[in-house]
Amino acid sequence: MSGPQRLGRRRARLRETAVSLGMIGPAVLLYTLMTVVPVGVALYLSLTDWDGFSTAAFIGLDNYKHLFDDPSSTDAWYVTALVAAFGTALMVGLGLVYALALKAKSRTNSFFRAVAYFPHVISALILGYLWAAILGTNGAINNTLAKFGIAPVGFLFDEKFALISLIAVIVWAGFGFNVVLFVAALQTVPAELLEAAAIDGASRRQTDLRVVIPMIAPVVTVATVLNLVGLIRAYDIVVSLTGGGPAGSTQTFTYLILARSFEGTKVGYATAQAVFLMVVSAVLALLVTALRNRQDQAATGG
Repeated sequence: MSGPQRLGRRRARLRETAVSLGMIGPAVLLYTLMTVVPVGVALYLSLTDWDGFSTAAFIGLDNYKHLFDDPSSTDAWYVTALVAAFGTALMVGLGLVYALALKAKSRTNSFFRAVAYFPHVISALILGYLWAAILGTNGAINNTLAKFGIAPVGFLFDEKFALISLIAVIVWAGFGFNVVLFVAALQTVPAELLEAAAIDGASRRQTDLRVVIPMIAPVVTVATVLNLVGLIRAYDIVVSLTGGGPAGSTQTFTYLILARSFEGTKVGYATAQAVFLMVVSAVLALLVTALRNRQDQAATGG
């Protein structure tokens, strides 16, 4: 190969490299500025005692040690675990049942799908205030009970009832998103499989359990991860519905970070809590996905 040919090929490769960098460069730069840099700053601040005003002093892992010794953090994680576990199970379970019941194409089914999804398009803060007006001590339900001489129910002011009410509102507000996901997945199930199951004498329940649900299992996994990670970070409904009360019985970990740690000028400690929350969310998402992949491999004999 002559010198001019090698030079021409080299210039062509340089042009291709320049074009590639020009196409992916802005995205990489944006990702770096919006994600990598903030995470790096957060990691650094989590190792300091910064209060948001004075100069930050490096204290190593003291914030993380305090996180595990802090009773308020332990209580908040307990509430968060209950909300995430029961909320995810109910939203995915009810969403799947609802989608299976409304999988046929009809105007009636479309209407009920829209009804289920409607709360998801409304701000969670607004939904929280709405249900606070319904479930509060002087809310619509207790006012109605009072007319019949029935004592008010502490939906939001009894510790046990408040947590149940919070989970119920979260499930009501979020399961419609799962309905949409599952309905879309159900449309991809081959009709031939359903016809074959019907010919073999399988009932609708058997077909759903043995054919349909295994076919949409990857979508169920995605929904589980999205709901689980979302509920671990639950904050807005907590603020507007219960405010973390009564007596901290509905205080989630995210609420603790934003309402107490940051407001108490414990920015370094709050950042350590946020970093820990990010790690827990990532680990849980990876764990659920890994378990799903293992089940798929076992089912296929891989």
